[in-house]
Amino acid sequence: MEENKMTDSSPFGLHLVHLDLKGAPPKVSYLAEIFPLFRTLGANGLLIEYEDMFPYEGELKPLRAEHAYSASEIKEILYLAKLHELEVIPLVQTFGHMEFVLKHQEFSHLREVEMFPNALNPHKEESLMLVSAMIDQVVALHDGLRWFHIGSDEVYYLGEGEESKQWLQKEENSIEKLCLSHMKAVASCMVSSHPEVKPIVWDDMLRGVSEETLTESGVAQLMEPMIWDYAADLDEDDKVLLIEKYRKCGFPKLWFASAFKGATGANQSLTLIGHHLKNHLQWLKVANSTPADMLQGIALTGWQRYDHFSVLCELLPVGIPSLAVCLQALQNGGYSEKVKENVEKQLGLSGLEIDTFMSESSGTFPGSDIFTLVTQVCFYLKPSVDELLERNRFVTGWFSPYHRKRRIVHPIMMHHFQPDALSLLAKWNAVMQELQAALERVFYMCTLEEWMEENVHPSLHKLQEVVDDLDKAIQAQS
Repeated sequence: MEENKMTDSSPFGLHLVHLDLKGAPPKVSYLAEIFPLFRTLGANGLLIEYEDMFPYEGELKPLRAEHAYSASEIKEILYLAKLHELEVIPLVQTFGHMEFVLKHQEFSHLREVEMFPNALNPHKEESLMLVSAMIDQVVALHDGLRWFHIGSDEVYYLGEGEESKQWLQKEENSIEKLCLSHMKAVASCMVSSHPEVKPIVWDDMLRGVSEETLTESGVAQLMEPMIWDYAADLDEDDKVLLIEKYRKCGFPKLWFASAFKGATGANQSLTLIGHHLKNHLQWLKVANSTPADMLQGIALTGWQRYDHFSVLCELLPVGIPSLAVCLQALQNGGYSEKVKENVEKQLGLSGLEIDTFMSESSGTFPGSDIFTLVTQVCFYLKPSVDELLERNRFVTGWFSPYHRKRRIVHPIMMHHFQPDALSLLAKWNAVMQELQAALERVFYMCTLEEWMEENVHPSLHKLQEVVDDLDKAIQAQS
């Protein structure tokens, strides 16, 4: 798929949009709508982090989520990707972030630390057999793969398991060597079984390793590091030095990873485009100081959860304007009024805001109704309910928790706030129904329930309770 190389001003061969399926996985019907837009905006690849959405079979079947894609749906996703000239690179975690595997009783004996389901025990042969089986099943459903991402970031508590503690007692052993040996074993297994596929690995566990240890490990011949940093003030000089270190250690190729959403707070609901744009502009500076023959491409990550157990961050449709700005900035080698106008045109947006959240948002892109309604909820639901319940003098003065508990209400004062409460409740119930319908078109029911419970129900329930208490107080007096 060499024809997918980006033209224009981008220094990157591949612009990969990351689909993080460990939270709010979209229905295939939505992917069919959004893939053409990805391509139009400047993407030519997908980094698909399947997590528990892959239809694992046999002993791995417990890994499947309730709404995991079927094998035929995976084939449909891959067909759609090919149709829109998006090269697919699967991502399967094989060391850290293994909660979706190690939370299950069947695999809990493979934890590095018995209490924590995050990291795999690198000493057990069964650990390698497990991740190799996972990789094999994923590869089997993908034709013509050139790369496969084996994860391996944030391997927290490595070295704190009982077997690791014993292993580390030998003077020549270290946590760095332990980490590299597992990465190397996974990559070697993969290359042995699938020689045409090159492993990619997140680079954070490699950064602090000395040049000597990294070179001696032999990992540079087996894998390509993906250097990730999602900060708006990413240190360009620091990255250039890191790239030079990797080059000296023998890595012939590497990747960058930026973020278009999901990197500014675990419970973030709206995407601050300016943060992510700055991140991409910094990466462009780094790319211009990187040997061109080393750089394979950039993955624009769109995290949906910080880990398997955390809450949802921005939903994919909410992050589309940010993705559009970031992709277009990469393709044009920077951001300008022309880029802004092009994004507005492509998304059907008016008044694209970069440095603040868009309080009034609309658009014509797939999922823009979710973007509009989520924005409405985030900006106005809680403030409007708080305004009524905490700052309306008739509620605070004549219908306090004391009054509500005893069902006391002054009939005259009731008329000063009951219409407002009923009107506000009717308004937000209507928005909720509209949002629910919009979410159902794109996501599975579990996503809808989670997002509503986290972001809508707390305020709506408070409002409903006040209206209910008012009704009871009126009835008590009649």
